[in-house]
Amino acid sequence: MTPDDLAKFKARLRSELDELDRDDARGAEGQKVVTLDQQAVGRLSRMDALQNQAMAKATQTRRTAQRQRIMAALARIEEDEFGYCEDCGEEIAKGRLDLDPTAPKCVSCAAG
Repeated sequence: MTPDDLAKFKARLRSELDELDRDDARGAEGQKVVTLDQQAVGRLSRMDALQNQAMAKATQTRRTAQRQRIMAALARIEEDEFGYCEDCGEEIAKGRLDLDPTAPKCVSCAAG
């Protein structure tokens, strides 16, 4: 992998990390505690609010997992291990990394 390729992957990963930060800021409102105020909100509206809260929390969990994968990929770039399978040590196909630069394994090891 060329230094230009590594720089492009690093920039892409940092951009994705920035986007996750923006999504976190927007998603914080949906995770707030749902208050029980039967005078202001009906039972069904409260159920909808609880469901929306649960979906916001699940989305946050996915963003956290993606952030961890991105941070691990950036660490591999810094350690000159990016693009190599963590199991067998073989080079990961560039096409696979183009689709998912956080992929830590080659296709063979990921399938096995």
